Amino acid sequence: MSVGIWTFSFDGKEIGAVRDAASEIEELGFDAVWFGEYLGREAFTQAGLLLAATSRLTVATGIARFDQREPATAAAAGRTLAEAYPGRFVLGLGGHRRGTKPLEAMRGYLDGMDGTELSTPDSPHRRLLAALGPKMLSLAAERADGAHPYFVPVEHTARAREIMGPSAYLAVEQAVVLGADREIARRHVSMYLELAAHHQANLRRFGFTEKDYGSNRLVDALVAVGEDEISARIQAHLDAGADHVCLQVLTEDERIPLPEWRLLSGVAGSVRKRDVTG
Repeated sequence: MSVGIWTFSFDGKEIGAVRDAASEIEELGFDAVWFGEYLGREAFTQAGLLLAATSRLTVATGIARFDQREPATAAAAGRTLAEAYPGRFVLGLGGHRRGTKPLEAMRGYLDGMDGTELSTPDSPHRRLLAALGPKMLSLAAERADGAHPYFVPVEHTARAREIMGPSAYLAVEQAVVLGADREIARRHVSMYLELAAHHQANLRRFGFTEKDYGSNRLVDALVAVGEDEISARIQAHLDAGADHVCLQVLTEDERIPLPEWRLLSGVAGSVRKRDVTG
């Protein structure tokens, strides 16, 4: 079992502060740090910076956008980081390419990656897809090592495990709020529902409709609020079939949430202990 940190908070921050934050995530005992790629640092470059700043921590792109680089570039970059830091780099792939269907675009991209002849060593590293729907989850099991679902309820974790089978790796993002401010959670949910139709479609698979947008039922299904609920939600994902849960702290501002990560280390530690002893 493993618990990690998922964050967008490194974007726009001085690189020294990012290095220090990664080092502290490692010292706190988390197994991995995941970061998104949007308008901040290039994913593979930032992964290299984080790997260099730590000695044991797994660094994962969550996700590197396939629409931003050629397949050969992604393949070569992944191999390079895996060679330099054996066993510590995870390549999460996803994104949206206009004018193509998501499944066809991802399948074609994987064909390009796998068909590229590179002079760099074929260093093994885990490759995951940002999969939500059944067809993309099946592709993740068929052509990658598993999936990295984002913005999903626990029911999705159980469905993903059923679709992908027992051997695929399942790393689930879980948004959390320390304290009791559900409005932070509500704003997070509303933002994704407004911007991303594929998240709306995914939630419909689990019985959520437009009538649920903004409701406590939907917010609570997607964001764990308070330490007790966070602990229970991690355990629920693990019980549903997740191999790894990465926690995204939601805050009022855009700072690196070090105080919250320190609190979460105790929550994650209690889940590990309960699982081992239970």
